Amino acid sequence: MSLNDLPEIRVADYHYELPSERIAALPVEPRDSSRMLLCDRRTGEIKHHRFAELSLLLPEGSLLLMNDARVVRARLHLVKETGGHVEVLLLDPVVPSHDPAITLAAVGECTWHCMVGGLKKMRGGAIVSQRFEIHEKGVEGRLLAILDGENPSGTFLRFHWEPSTLSFSEVLEATGHVPLPTYIKREDEPGDAKSYQTVYSRNEGAVAAPTAGLHFTDDLLSRLSQRKVKTLRLTLHVGAGTFAPVKSSTAQDHHMHEERISIKSATLDSLIEYAGERERRNLPFIHVGTTTLRTLESLYWFGVKLSQGESEREEQELRVRQWDAWRLRGKGGSLPPLSEALHHVDEWRRGYGLSQLFGYTQLMIVPGYDFQTCDALLTNFHQPESTLILLVAAFLGNDLWRKVYSEALDKGYRFLSYGDSSLLVRSRFPQ
Repeated sequence: MSLNDLPEIRVADYHYELPSERIAALPVEPRDSSRMLLCDRRTGEIKHHRFAELSLLLPEGSLLLMNDARVVRARLHLVKETGGHVEVLLLDPVVPSHDPAITLAAVGECTWHCMVGGLKKMRGGAIVSQRFEIHEKGVEGRLLAILDGENPSGTFLRFHWEPSTLSFSEVLEATGHVPLPTYIKREDEPGDAKSYQTVYSRNEGAVAAPTAGLHFTDDLLSRLSQRKVKTLRLTLHVGAGTFAPVKSSTAQDHHMHEERISIKSATLDSLIEYAGERERRNLPFIHVGTTTLRTLESLYWFGVKLSQGESEREEQELRVRQWDAWRLRGKGGSLPPLSEALHHVDEWRRGYGLSQLFGYTQLMIVPGYDFQTCDALLTNFHQPESTLILLVAAFLGNDLWRKVYSEALDKGYRFLSYGDSSLLVRSRFPQ
């Protein structure tokens, strides 16, 4: 299917009524005591489980793909020189690097692309600040943010702080708040610093959690390993755009947010090995969350672009645009298997001597999408008329996603980030 053949997708067709009391305000403890709805797309059958039972449900030898992004304290409450309060949400690092790891390690100064509340009353060069203490180090300091410019998608703030020997990560730990989604109608609490992170989070830079992974415990991961379920971790820094509503009437007119991908060369090597095993032995790839799915699908389509000689061979960052999958599919001819597409990516990586892949994806997955890497998806229950509900509809089909969500509402499941989960099976699971 080409981009020109993309059917009109009316966002209103993906609405359902979500009562506010069904939005989970707090997580459950322990994490894996949450509920999990299992739906098999091949039969339409729905079953109900606890997340702790996952190790009994996944086939031996299958691969569990996980996003190890770590959420930073990205919400700041700063004060104007006039005494007024300003709320800032960090979106993307700009200086000294677009790589979150580098900018979070910066000392003395850095620049971020931000969302700023109360911006209309601020002018260029305006200063907001906050005093802070780091008790365990006996440090008192001050964070300054200077309005450095605007663009249609947000604001640039230059941050300065004293003592300048501190890293920006240390400053955020002292001044920032956990960036809970706005639909959780409460301020963050001390417990959110732990509960809004996956137990396997490693790479700082996300401003929202990959929430499907919040249900895992160390004990469950150990039991999965004992069942010979393999795990592989990659990084997609979840951005605030994941919660942005679709304001256009059709999916085609929506501007999809962009998120940063990071994949180590050793991870890519393992993916190539596992992809070949998947093709030979029909073993499933299970993606933990929509962010993992978008990462792997983007990696596949980047490999297809390279195989077709597109210009990214001259660049050192991978990039997948919103409708690349549809455009590439529409060129005709057969698409390569996953292992072949990944080999193209690895060849490109080796050509530049890269030890790690970096890049961006804007991939939008809507009904009619041709999935290449995902046989089953673990995901929470998403907002109506969102890009994520469009993704679920693409994965299950229009009639079945409604059946799943109606069943979840009828059975009292908890929705959204701190809510319950679903295991959606598409292929390669034993029936």
